[in-house]
Amino acid sequence: MRVFFDSSAFAKRYVREEGSELVLSWCDQATELCLSGIALPEIISAFCRLQRENRITPLQYRHLKAMLIADVVDAAVCDLAPEVIRHSINTLESNTLRGMDAIHIGSALALNADVFISSDARQCISAERAGLRVVQVSSNG
Repeated sequence: MRVFFDSSAFAKRYVREEGSELVLSWCDQATELCLSGIALPEIISAFCRLQRENRITPLQYRHLKAMLIADVVDAAVCDLAPEVIRHSINTLESNTLRGMDAIHIGSALALNADVFISSDARQCISAERAGLRVVQVSSNG
């Protein structure tokens, strides 16, 4: 099963918070992890923020980054191909959504994901309208 994670959900694989157990369960069920090309910089940005806020140490940051990069090597990562852009624009025209959230949906559609996982309620509604099977994990507190 091809399971697509947006950045908000996939970050829960590395930083324990509400929704992490559900994300880990979906990772175990997946035959292929699917991500948008924007996921890596978005998640690294979150790790950097945690470090700046002294919520993780520099050593923990390096460990989280190494785990993320190791996982991405085996994942299906979707680039910003014309198909992704087309799906993203269609999603933006029919939903109230941020551009990056639309790119995640466009990427999931281009990758023919079986399941779309996010912690963003608005994005989940938009993904469902686009025809994706959606699982919403708990949002960040």
